[in-house]
This record gives sequence, C-alpha cells and structure tokens, in this order.
Amino acid sequence: MPLNNIIRIFLPKDKVFYDIFENIVANLKEMSSIFKKGLNEQDYDKRTNLFKSLEDKEHQNDEYTHQIFVELGKNFITPFDREDIHHLATSLDDVADYIYASSKKILNYNIVTIDEHMKEFGDINQKAIKSLATAVTKLRNMKNISLIKQECVSVNSMENAADDALDRAITLLFSNTNANPLDVIKLKDVYEDLEVISDKCEDASNIVESIIIKYT
Repeated sequence: MPLNNIIRIFLPKDKVFYDIFENIVANLKEMSSIFKKGLNEQDYDKRTNLFKSLEDKEHQNDEYTHQIFVELGKNFITPFDREDIHHLATSLDDVADYIYASSKKILNYNIVTIDEHMKEFGDINQKAIKSLATAVTKLRNMKNISLIKQECVSVNSMENAADDALDRAITLLFSNTNANPLDVIKLKDVYEDLEVISDKCEDASNIVESIIIKYT
C-alpha cells in the first residue's frame, strides 16, 4: 500500500469539505439545467424568468465557496491538499460565474431568437457539468478511481466539442454578409462566453485528476 494511503488511514478527517463540494456541484447541475431549459424556451418572458433565477443560484455558489475558505482557515487537517481544495473551489465557482454571465448577456443584449448554436452549447455544457459533478462527488471515498478518470475524460471531450461548436458558429456568423454588424458583435460575444463554460469545467476536472494522482 502506498505511504500516502497508510497515512490517510490514521489521520482524522473533517468531512465538511466533501459536503460543501457536493453542494456546489449539485447547484451547478441545477444551474446548467435551468440555463439549458431557458435556451430552449421559445416564450421570451418565461425564458427571461428562467435566466433571472440563475442569479440566486450564482449567489448560492458564492456562499458555498466562502464556506470552503472559512473551513480552510479553521481546519488543520484536510482531506487533501489545502491548495488543491482552494483551486477546486475557485474553478467550480468560475463555472457558475460564466453560466450566469452568459445568461445576463443574452438578456442585456436583448437577444430574442436563440439559435441552434446556443442550444448546442447548452447541451454540451450540461453534459460537461454532469460528468464533473460525478467526478467531484466520487472524491469522498476515492474507491472508484477509474470512474473519476472516465468522467474527467468526458469533460475534456465536451470541451473539445465546445471548441468545434464555437468554430462552426463563428464561421457561419461571419459568412453572412447581410448580417447587422451590431448583431454580429453581440452573438460573437455570447458564443465565446458559452464556450468558456466548458473551459472552466475542464480546469476543474484537471484539478480533480491531479488530486487522485497524488492520493492513489
């Protein structure tokens, strides 16, 4: 048995970090579900209400992240490296921030018609967040390392899919010579933010992978 595993058996662990991380990823899953539902909602007012509801979810995520930082200040013994805990909490908060930011831009830019590119990003990001949530949840006992790795690979695949989706969206956007320049600027900005969500998911999954490498 590796020395790290032997040491872990005899060290007391405060499980509060796992509880908070699981609350965070559950919140992210809800956010991605609401956001995807909003992107597929044809009624403008209903879509607006769905997007506006994400503000409370984003604030909840901020609160969970703050709890992580408070616990880091209170607990000498942590389930894995303090630096990794901090980085993981920050990267997960970035995911929430960009979901909310994307929804705000769609509303602030008064984008009435949600095109197929945005819907595709919504689908990709929901899948990435679902895989990320599973990987983070499985950190509690680290008994199924192969599943954690598999979910991290899935997140990376979704990030690649988002890159491809962005390329297609931008190419088509600039090939339309009749498009209003202001609309082009708005859509490009929204597309890029939607793609960043998957980037942030990948950042978090990379941290998860580094954690399991250290402790297995």
